[in-house]
Amino acid sequence: MEKVAFHTLGCKVNTYDTETLAEIFEKEGYSIVDFEDRADVYVINTCTVTNLGDRKSRQMIRKAKKTNKNSIIVVAGCYAQTSPEEVMGIPEVNLVIGNKDRKNIVKLVNMIKDKSEDKINAVEDIMKERDFEDLTVYEIRGKTRGFIKIQEGCNQFCSYCIIPYARGPIRSRPPGSVIKEVENLIKAGYKEVVLTGIHVASYGKDTGNISLIELMENINKLRGLKRIRLSSLEPTLLTSNFLERLAELDKFCPHFHVSLQSGSDTILKAMKRKYTTEEYSQFIDNIRMYFPQASITTDIMVGFPGEGDKEFKETYDFAKSIGFSKIHVFKYSPRRGTPAFKYPNQVNGNIKEERSKELIALADEQEKLFYKKFIGSTAKVLFEQNLGKNNNIYEGLTDNYIRVLCDNKEDVKGKILPVTLERIGMGHMEGRIINS
Repeated sequence: MEKVAFHTLGCKVNTYDTETLAEIFEKEGYSIVDFEDRADVYVINTCTVTNLGDRKSRQMIRKAKKTNKNSIIVVAGCYAQTSPEEVMGIPEVNLVIGNKDRKNIVKLVNMIKDKSEDKINAVEDIMKERDFEDLTVYEIRGKTRGFIKIQEGCNQFCSYCIIPYARGPIRSRPPGSVIKEVENLIKAGYKEVVLTGIHVASYGKDTGNISLIELMENINKLRGLKRIRLSSLEPTLLTSNFLERLAELDKFCPHFHVSLQSGSDTILKAMKRKYTTEEYSQFIDNIRMYFPQASITTDIMVGFPGEGDKEFKETYDFAKSIGFSKIHVFKYSPRRGTPAFKYPNQVNGNIKEERSKELIALADEQEKLFYKKFIGSTAKVLFEQNLGKNNNIYEGLTDNYIRVLCDNKEDVKGKILPVTLERIGMGHMEGRIINS
């Protein structure tokens, strides 16, 4: 039996896409092995959000070839989509396939294997794509939560972002296909599903026949499912009407990852974001009105062109005023092909580093303040994994996205259990499982 190995860089959507590719290979008789092992085919599913993503992709390509010099190297994903000629120029690469027609991946590999082709560039123009490529996943390997891709593409065209060019325009997955996949995951024993996509808030806008909240209402009716979680959201989705209907869903997990990017209106405008800080603050107030215990997490970029000390202070003060439970801080990375790449007043790398450290320190402080509110309370935790073969520490998540560690002798992986939250750790809380 031939072997295939996968390495995924980037976001949860990429993780989902890798699972679809793995199942395609399995149906063709391949066995899946670890990326560190010797395989006949290596698939690197790439990210191109930053220059670092491109560099890591190239490192993984070379690492795979060193493991087996006779292997076939496949490069898929966003770096492949935006820079196919560059990737084709890497000597180790045999096949480049982007974010379209991935169902043909084994057929293309076979063409190389049969020596009919040595190198194939299968990347097509993603900007002309109008249909969701419906590839179903039956199992998310190593996870107790089922990630389901409901949407592809983005029409926002923020000035710093390469993703619309890597993923194409918005395409929504047919609701019947989403429901069927949720039902498959329930049968496989999954208790929680996470609805993910490149721009989840735009679900249904291209078809006009169903909205995101209507899809969630249908999923909420499915028997056997305990939890529904949403991935990253645009703040403009969070209207009172949307949240009022969301609050009626008994399976919804009150965790909102609401992209901010900057707390300076000057920078938000230059980024071509579609809201002001005042509007963003109102959206957060809306969340807390309907979900008082919600975890609100975000992304903040430092060092965008034109961000001076004044604009950074505005971002810092705004983030502090909101009181996020977690902040993902990242440094602006110029991406060729985006408007911001040519903007004047690019920020020095050392300044980006210092600002990043300041925001990370604030993020740590705010996380602890959020956790402190729950000391002594009881929460239901879905346990995901044992942290080591020789100990009894299990890790899981509350519905509002608090990571919890518990010492327990019995195997609790995949179970949802009541836990008393007792202490704050580094990036998590520690608790005690309440025995029935």
